[in-house]
Amino acid sequence: MRALIAMSGGVDSSVAACLMQEQGYECIGCTMKLFDNADAGISAERPCCSLEDAEDARGVANRLGIPFYVFNYRDEFRAQVMQRFADAYRHGLTPNPCVDCNRYLKFGRLYERARALDCDVLVTGHYARIERAGDRFVLKKALSPDKDQSYVLYCLTQEQLAHTAFPLGGISKDETRAIAASRGFLNANKSDSQDICFAPDGDYARVVEELTGPCPPGDYVDPDGRVVGRHKGIIRYTLGQHRGLGIALGKPTYVLAIRPETNQIVVGDNDALFSREVFVRDFNWIAGEPPAERFRCLGKLRYRHREQPAEVTVTPDGVRLVFDEPQRAVTPGQSAVLYDGDVVLGGGVIAPLPQG
Repeated sequence: MRALIAMSGGVDSSVAACLMQEQGYECIGCTMKLFDNADAGISAERPCCSLEDAEDARGVANRLGIPFYVFNYRDEFRAQVMQRFADAYRHGLTPNPCVDCNRYLKFGRLYERARALDCDVLVTGHYARIERAGDRFVLKKALSPDKDQSYVLYCLTQEQLAHTAFPLGGISKDETRAIAASRGFLNANKSDSQDICFAPDGDYARVVEELTGPCPPGDYVDPDGRVVGRHKGIIRYTLGQHRGLGIALGKPTYVLAIRPETNQIVVGDNDALFSREVFVRDFNWIAGEPPAERFRCLGKLRYRHREQPAEVTVTPDGVRLVFDEPQRAVTPGQSAVLYDGDVVLGGGVIAPLPQG
């Protein structure tokens, strides 16, 4: 049995490689070269996605005695992740680039490479689980709830699940580091990456403007359409934002809506951010089809959002969720992921509610 291991240079993917080797797999390590720092206007001195990361991965592969390759996917990453990210912000959305990276790069191009290399499985360091249930595969949460990454994996298909392995899904992060230390990996205590890889300083607006050009300032308006101030460009704001607005209306003020067609940002009270209904487009059902046209489950609207009970209605245009309790700042561009207990049913992209 042969496995292609996606190795980032971090401790998780390193231990994933180790565990697969100990299970008897013939392992091949690889790192995806996704961009040069100059592609996103990042200083060459920044360590994000650096040569050092690739060398850390190579060092672990050498220690394990497995071959190691670097695959260049710069063009695909720029088109399918960075450009989508920038275009979404220009349209008033708040995207999650990790979802697109998984869909188009890790389980797109790299998955294809694994099959071309006659590998039985593609392996990553994600904290999630894959199990077989009858003639289908199910994607489940990691056993360690504080590290669960199933939310960003909802794009996976039955065919992909059949040829993917997540060795870390049943262990904790502390156990992962302990395994790395016991094997003498130099990255055993390497810190986790917390930021978007092509915007390590958190300045998303700079990246968007590097890719799409300057974003002009415009008007803040209240819910009645009255102009109450000037914003610095819609790409610098997201739904529910309170800090950094630069206006003083005598009370706490929040972003209620972003209107790219008029270059306006609607601001108002926090209470106006709560809603029960959510519409989701481009939905992927892990099983290949929904469990029913109408059913109840748990819905998760952001990576750090706790799942909440909701009723689901499948329509020809998408999926409509009605939560039992109002949810704050339901943000177009983010992903809504549905769960039945610890099983991922599927997910899609939050869109504005259809009119009528």
